Order: sequence, then C-alpha cells, then structure tokens
Amino acid sequence: MEFSIQIANYIVGLTYEQLPKEVVTFTKRCILDYYASALKGRDGLPIQMIDELIREMGGALQATTVTNVKNSVLNVALLNGAASHFVELDDIHKASIVHAATVVMPAAIAVAEWKRLSGKDLITAIVAGYEVAYRIGETVSPSHYYYFHNTATCGTFGATAAVAKLLKLNENQIVDALGSAGTQAAGLWEFIEDGAMSKQLHPGKAAMHGVLSCLLAQKGFTGAKKILEGSRGFFEAMSEQHDVSKMTEGFGDSFKIIENSFKIHASCRHTHHVMDLLVEYHKGHNVNLKEIKKIVISTYKVALDITDNPSPDTIYAAKFSIQFCAALALITGSGGYHAFTEQILHDPTIHAIVEKIEVQVDKKVDAAYPEEWGTNLSIHFNDGSIYKAKTRYPVGDPENPVSTDALVEKFMTLANDLPFEQRVQIVKTILNLEQFTVKELVTTVHRKIEAVT
Repeated sequence: MEFSIQIANYIVGLTYEQLPKEVVTFTKRCILDYYASALKGRDGLPIQMIDELIREMGGALQATTVTNVKNSVLNVALLNGAASHFVELDDIHKASIVHAATVVMPAAIAVAEWKRLSGKDLITAIVAGYEVAYRIGETVSPSHYYYFHNTATCGTFGATAAVAKLLKLNENQIVDALGSAGTQAAGLWEFIEDGAMSKQLHPGKAAMHGVLSCLLAQKGFTGAKKILEGSRGFFEAMSEQHDVSKMTEGFGDSFKIIENSFKIHASCRHTHHVMDLLVEYHKGHNVNLKEIKKIVISTYKVALDITDNPSPDTIYAAKFSIQFCAALALITGSGGYHAFTEQILHDPTIHAIVEKIEVQVDKKVDAAYPEEWGTNLSIHFNDGSIYKAKTRYPVGDPENPVSTDALVEKFMTLANDLPFEQRVQIVKTILNLEQFTVKELVTTVHRKIEAVT
C-alpha cells in the first residue's frame, strides 16, 4: 500500500476519543509554546515585511494573524508560520529534525478559526500533523538535512495532514493533497551563510502550502499518488539514505507528538547542549577569564556544520554560532530571548571567551545523533586543571523535560507586551482548550480584556 494511502487512512480514522489524556495534555503544551514564540516573533523585521505585504494584497477575511490582521487563511498561515520561527524558541523533534509547531499550528489554527471548529478538533488535527511531519522527517534524516531545512520540507506534509483533518477530506482527496504538498516542499540551508530572512519564509510557506494543497484537493485538483516513495518522488530526490521503515513502525499505535522537545535558549537547538552545561557551570563557579586557557566543545558533526561560526556579525547570526552561544552562557548564565542584545554581540569579554573556544567532532557523540543531541565539554585552566562535563540530552528533551509551569513562565515572558490579565486568560484557555472553540481561543489572544478580579 502506498504511503500516501496509509497516511490518508490514518488521518480519516483518527478521533479525539482515541487520544490518551497524556497526548491531549502534551498537545496543549505545544500550543502554548507556539503562541509564546509567535507573539514575540511578530515584532521581527521580516515579519513586519510580510505583514505589510499581505495588507497591501488584501484577502478574504477568514482568519487572524498574530499581527492582528484579518486576512485569507493562506496569508494568515504564511505570516504566523514566519512569526513563530523568528525568535528561535519554537519546538523541535530530535529524530526528524523538524520544528512542527511553526508549520502545523499556523495552518491548523487559521483553518479551524475560519471553519469555527472546536478545541477538540484542533487538538486532533495537530496530533495528526505532528505525526506525519515527524515520520517523514525521520525517514529522510539525517542526509536530507545537509541541504534541506526539514521544517520547510517535511513540515509541508505535516501542515497538509492537519488541515486535511480539519476540512474532513476523504482518502482520495488527502492523497491528492499530499501529492501537491510534496511537489511544493522546499527550503535550502544556504541562507545560513549570510543570515538571510529566507529562514522565516520556510515555515511560512510550508504552512501556507499545506492549506493550499488541501483547498485544491477539495476542488478535485489531483496530485502525485506516490509522491513519497515514487522513483522521482520526495524520498528518492531529497535523501541519499532514506529508511522507509520509519514511516510504518508503530504508525497508528503511538503518538510522535509526545517525543517533542521544547526550547529554553533562544538560539539554534544545536547549541543548547553546551549552553546547558555552561549555564550550570556559571551557577556554581566564579568565572575568571584570565584563569581559562581554552574551552573544548566535542559534539556531533551536524551541530558544527550548522553552527561553527566564531565571528557572527548580527544577533541572528550569533544564535547560530556555537562559540558565541557558549561564551554567552558562560559569562551571563543565560541563553533566553533577552540575553541576545546588540550590546552583548559586541561585548569584549564575550569575544575574548570565543577566542579560547575550540570545536571538534566526537565520534561517539556523532554516532548517537540524531537520537541524542549531546556534547562533551572541557574547560582547561592555566594551572593545569580541567573541568569536564557532558550531556546526551539538552534541557527540554523528553529525557530531560521541562514542566508545564516552565512553559507557562516562558509564555508569560515572551508575550509580555500583552496585559498580564490577558496572558493569564490565554494560558487558561489553552490549557483547557477541549472546553472551548478555536474562535474563542483566537478572540482571547487578540483582544484586550478587563482585569481578572
């Protein structure tokens, strides 16, 4: 049976009642985390450009952007996808290397608002979207990831799956939608060389294409039936080493969404392992730059492919510099959103630490990737002593989890331009979403409310 048909059968058959309580609770945490990133990201320059463009273009008043604009579901998915990826705090799945929230949520919430669906409908669709995105990502990783941004490519399928569920497409329509999604799946890593804004375009277009693919399929627009496994399909074209067993192993019996990781540091996930270790070192030691001879970071190859940049010239580039992020964590004891400033970018102490940092691939750590995103750290001192630490799982991984309270705190911090009472109401609505409609959720996010007494 073709993979697209298997996916279609799964989407059609999935119901809210089938979801374990653990999965429902976890999905609501993912929604809260999405809004934390999206509401903070809406102020970014690339997002303001997209906002200006869709205002100029206009569109049917179907859904709401995080910049408080009513527009078409296509344009809303585009902007909200871009916004939720901007601050580098959106969720991640290790094995597939996909940030699912930034592609699945914008598409699903826009369509669910438009169609006036329930919180239960949205939760179910999000579970389906994560499942499909992560399975396809696992199948093509890690070879796909060298050239392609998995969030943009594999995420397009996830957005399509979620929207297909919300629109109640039948199996044939879903197969067609997946075919259209696959032929639009794109996103190249070349942006990393100059910090281009294309990275925000990746999730935005993935979310948008997911909606577009489903709306076209609803009209009878056909797509390739074997878009995944065909001889000129997604797997063959975009991965040198793909493992199709990842598509079917436990499919329908387990829920990939609970394998999700949450980000605490506002930088590329490939920097978080060493940042965790150096934040902990900062807590227990007085950092004296003059006493440090060198710092050695031994990690997996992909981490260095993406983040080995000792001389970032912008804040955004700094978030993709393992050397800068390590120095920041060591000196400030923080890696949160507010830690990355223009002042810290040019701080001479940070740059002095960066000059002492050496990075290298560790064969054992590399062999464990992508199941483990680990590192070995050693700080060498002038007196000959060495401090050593290691981690296999960054904070926020399922094996090293963060609490719901921590995610609430993250939301309250990132959405701090909203009144406190409104933020409290948003949290309450999301954590009890099965009791609300998506329209009620969106209204709570986008309106000022009276103080809670």
